[in-house]
Amino acid sequence: MARISGLVFLLWAGGFILFVLAQHGPAPAGTRTDGVAVLTGGPGRLARGVEVLQAGEARRMLISGVDQSVSPRELQAAARIPPSLFRCCTDLGFRADSTRSNAEEVAEWVERHEFRSVRLVTAGYHMPRALAELDSRLPKGVTIVPDGVSAGLPLPAMLYEYAKFQVAWLRLRVRAA
Repeated sequence: MARISGLVFLLWAGGFILFVLAQHGPAPAGTRTDGVAVLTGGPGRLARGVEVLQAGEARRMLISGVDQSVSPRELQAAARIPPSLFRCCTDLGFRADSTRSNAEEVAEWVERHEFRSVRLVTAGYHMPRALAELDSRLPKGVTIVPDGVSAGLPLPAMLYEYAKFQVAWLRLRVRAA
């Protein structure tokens, strides 16, 4: 039993090391998608989404998980989104309050606009779980381009995110079966 426990621990620890080392960084410069979906909750994400939109690398931007108490005008000013881009090309999602509901909100937005590709902007450490959740909800044939924002986390927080990723991965596999 000790050998089996040791093997399970080694597999888990090896998976964690891969999880940490394989964090997604920014998408390559010039990568174009129909839309860019920004998941709120951490520094640098909104700025990255605005950068993508301003560079013409996406036609529309969804900011998913906007707090109900934040007005569109406050968000536009805080994120420094030029008024013309905010009016024409920015959608706000106020329903999401978790990674799972972010994925639902993004998938509905992608379907509503009939996009064939979407750039997903979130923290690099959060990307595996966000990708798993979104991929399970998008129609077949929609391409997801990961665009990770650097956000260093202390080891306990990384372990917690790894555990949440494992739970989501298992839940999505069991549900799909």
